[in-house]
Amino acid sequence: MSAISGAFQHRLNSISEQNESLLCIGLDPDPTLMPIRDVFAFNREIVDATYDQVCAYKPNLAFYEAMGIPGLKALEKTIEHIRKVAPNVLILGDGKRGDVGNTSEAYAKALFEVWGFDAATVNVYGGRDATQPFLDYGDRGVFIWCRSSNSGAGEFQGIPFGFSEKNKSRPLYEQVAIRAVAWNEAKNIGLVVGATYPAELLKVRKLCPEMPILIPGIGSQEGSLVQAVCAGTDNSGRRAIISVSRGVLYASKTLGFADSARAEAIKLRLAISRILEEEGWGW
Repeated sequence: MSAISGAFQHRLNSISEQNESLLCIGLDPDPTLMPIRDVFAFNREIVDATYDQVCAYKPNLAFYEAMGIPGLKALEKTIEHIRKVAPNVLILGDGKRGDVGNTSEAYAKALFEVWGFDAATVNVYGGRDATQPFLDYGDRGVFIWCRSSNSGAGEFQGIPFGFSEKNKSRPLYEQVAIRAVAWNEAKNIGLVVGATYPAELLKVRKLCPEMPILIPGIGSQEGSLVQAVCAGTDNSGRRAIISVSRGVLYASKTLGFADSARAEAIKLRLAISRILEEEGWGW
């Protein structure tokens, strides 16, 4: 599916500059934490309160799928609302999909054509042929799961090996980053690297100096914001998407949750901007 090379990167750069923001809010509705029961109404209030503070929203599909058909309907209405009030803000479908070729084709069609996401997270365990159906949507971002933020990530992602004698032994997550560079023909690949592993994040950034990096793990998972920004941005202080979910969504569990979410989003956006200024990368 033809598209101008670099179209997704251009959109990311544009909305980041427009809102002076690298902040992404994960829309992960948890009925046990939400102060109201209606998922769409909850998301709508969060979006209305924060859309001028972010470059992206990231619905995690698991939270909606866990609610069955009502959850999927809430997701559909949420996407429609974001398009209405903030058409330039990116929407990342976080499902970490990936399978054999024909199944990946169906996953890619679902995420990009049915749901209309601007980008999606993808699991590349199946190799390039399992990933290619996503990459074929050249105007959409494909964020490859590289170094996840969970505590057990190193069990597999940290195992060192080499593909050939010329390719020295490296941890799996570094090999994934290297392959991502080789596959990035449409300039639409990004990587997912957790803020909870700043040393690994810095290594990935050095291997992929121009690639967008989605960085979860700030807040509830105790990743450092300063380290995430300094290690994750490119050499102009851009192309990092700092993702926060629970820390914004549930800043308050009262009916004033939207105002609290806005206050927390502003706090995070300004904190990121201060770090950028200190590093000489202001807006």
